[in-house]
Amino acid sequence: MKELLAAYDSGVPIPPLRERMIEVGDIEAAYAVQKEMTEHWLAQGRRLVGAKIGLTNPAVQGVFGVYQPDFGVLFADMAVPDGDTVDLARLIQPKVEAEIAFVLGEDLPNKESTSVDVMSAVDYLLPAIEIVDSRITDWDISIVDTVADNASSGLYVLGTSPVALKEVDLRLCGMVLEHAGEPVSVGAGAACLGNPLNAVTWLARTLARMGSPLRAGDVVLSGALGPMVTVTPGAVYEARIAGLGSVRVGFSKKEAS
Repeated sequence: MKELLAAYDSGVPIPPLRERMIEVGDIEAAYAVQKEMTEHWLAQGRRLVGAKIGLTNPAVQGVFGVYQPDFGVLFADMAVPDGDTVDLARLIQPKVEAEIAFVLGEDLPNKESTSVDVMSAVDYLLPAIEIVDSRITDWDISIVDTVADNASSGLYVLGTSPVALKEVDLRLCGMVLEHAGEPVSVGAGAACLGNPLNAVTWLARTLARMGSPLRAGDVVLSGALGPMVTVTPGAVYEARIAGLGSVRVGFSKKEAS
């Protein structure tokens, strides 16, 4: 944990944790590291506001050779206002991906939550851009590396026009992520575990079984709808998702630390 925390503080990535600190494939140990880091940050006064699901998209899974979803936590200070510009000094090796955010209106405490339970609990949806980052050198990650590193979380941006779940075809909704008016990533809801609802249901069950269920008011980033894109300094990215509208974020011209 100390190495990861030092990387967050210094902006200097570290070698992969697998084999050095966590056995290859020991996902339980990796989540234990993530939990310890979360508790450390909570003790420092950070506020939990939800969770993110990672590695749901085959294109992203193929890049890293990791073929199962994972999750990390979201803190309030990770939220970036729609249309704002992010200082790249806050990040190490950022990438962006477009997602659908679920905002819950009810708790999901059941270890066997169904998709109907999740649909009943959702208050509204928002378009989102997740700014993923890795404290592991050159994104050389396995499942245990990314899990321990809070699922390679960085920052996130939410749109500002809530949409009811019933208004969106989650499986078929198309997505385009643009830079300078040109598409840099395209996809659809079906690319996220077949349907973003499936991803949130998986997370609800997983967290309930771990004793930290999703609660009313939580934000859930459900996973990438298309391939992730390496951030270009000075660039502005806009994600458009059918039925949900758009969300936008820019980055400073300074290189990431």
